[in-house]
Amino acid sequence: MSTNRTIAIASRIIRQVLKDHRSVVLVFVAPIVVMSLVGFSFMDQPGVLNKVAPALIGVFAFFFTFILTGVSFLRERSQGTLERMLSTPVGRGDILVGYLVGFTFFASIQSLVILLYTLLVLPVEHQGSLWHIFLLLIVLTVAAVSLGVFVSTFAHNEFQVVQFIPLVFAPQVFLSGIYLPIANMPGFLQVIARLLPLTYAVDGLRSIMIRGDGLDDVLQELGVLV
Repeated sequence: MSTNRTIAIASRIIRQVLKDHRSVVLVFVAPIVVMSLVGFSFMDQPGVLNKVAPALIGVFAFFFTFILTGVSFLRERSQGTLERMLSTPVGRGDILVGYLVGFTFFASIQSLVILLYTLLVLPVEHQGSLWHIFLLLIVLTVAAVSLGVFVSTFAHNEFQVVQFIPLVFAPQVFLSGIYLPIANMPGFLQVIARLLPLTYAVDGLRSIMIRGDGLDDVLQELGVLV
């Protein structure tokens, strides 16, 4: 692997995404609109909002990252860019890491927008360190980027990527302990829940934001996500 080649590929991905106005809106505008609708719906119930905010931050960071990565990577394939790079002397490792770095760059910005807007604009109180929350979100977005790239390899157009959303996203939401504690689920669902990255992200975010725990207290969640 060559560092220069990896950086060049990542830089090209960043330029391509910036040229696409829909992707820019998805990164900066869509998370704010969605978090505003959810946050201001609980304006009269601050206790409820504080309780659900960690889960919502994780869910929307995961969701928007998955969509951005899946659609953008599909365009790279459909336009023949990926095939052309594979026919050059550039190693597959350079290509893979370059794509991951490029998409993770935007996913990190998106997660930061969601986090700062939720904590600074919406009436959400948190106990733990902002830096610890962001670090956990970064690890989650890397998992979402990897999943988005993987799923997009099975799609032939953007509509098919959208069709994968219920299959990928619904189990993450309903089995990650957001609505029902995992301990109260049937045994086979508990097994499935423990295989989902969002489960560990929600647990970690709740530990930091609600209980005020530090990174030392969420090492298990971080380790699984990594």
